[in-house]
Amino acid sequence: MLDPHRLKLLAEFADRGSIAATAAALGYTASAVSQQLAVLEREAGAGLLDRTARSAELTDAGRRLAGHARRILAMMETAEADLAAQAAEPEGRVVVTAFPTAAVAFAPALAHSLRVHPSLTLLLRQTRPDEGLRPVSSGEADVALVDDWSGRMSREQTGLLRFYRLIRDPLVLVVPRGHPVASQQQRVHLRSLRTEAWMVAPAGEPSRQAVDRLFASAGGTPAVSWEFEGLGTILSLVARGIGIAAVPRLALAAGAGRVAVRDLPANAPARDVYAVIRTSSVRRPAIEVVLAALHTAARNLATRKPR
Repeated sequence: MLDPHRLKLLAEFADRGSIAATAAALGYTASAVSQQLAVLEREAGAGLLDRTARSAELTDAGRRLAGHARRILAMMETAEADLAAQAAEPEGRVVVTAFPTAAVAFAPALAHSLRVHPSLTLLLRQTRPDEGLRPVSSGEADVALVDDWSGRMSREQTGLLRFYRLIRDPLVLVVPRGHPVASQQQRVHLRSLRTEAWMVAPAGEPSRQAVDRLFASAGGTPAVSWEFEGLGTILSLVARGIGIAAVPRLALAAGAGRVAVRDLPANAPARDVYAVIRTSSVRRPAIEVVLAALHTAARNLATRKPR
């Protein structure tokens, strides 16, 4: 009989592409993962991995069983969620992954849900830019908060994942409190600010790509731009009067500090922020509580106007 735990290892290997990466993701040694996959091969009666001295890859049988493994694990989670739905009180642990600004913005609402439901525990992790949907797809997380600057994510949904749009998050202009445009009430025209020193994220980051599109729509790049990793770092530099920046409004959720915030032109780039869960866990009460908290937080954030 195929063991569900070893099926999860196989599915994780199919996503990660190496035994070392699978071991690191699940907290095992590479030797333990290799041994468990070898046991799974004996259980399946087929070679699942084509091993060499330095690498391993799935065989055709391995790819087929990995597909079955994902469906089996999803069905098991559906059964667990169905039984949990009968419980009077949400309970258990919910793991949420989020990109940094979403982690800061939504953490208070999630913490509040814990106070209301004492049998519910939470782990909130910040994700790297390249992780995206992978933690929730692989089962490492129950909920993933992801951003989409392309507008295509909602059209790329699969039957295994369900997407909940939380908020539309536009770029806004942030300047030091004493800056000449700080007292302006109308939307700012970027052409008048092209000679300023701009603080931007490093090339390749999604928010930097959005800022580059913003500059292109205004007729070109600024005369001076300095790159800094982390929107919090950029905001701190703006507050010190070192330069100005365009950042997603959500980055101001923790407080705008000593910066003034002004709206950009209506066609400025914006991102959609989604909560993503596995379809198999929809009925789990703990997930329903977390989703409700996220939606409430999103409504509050959408109406808040940082100044």
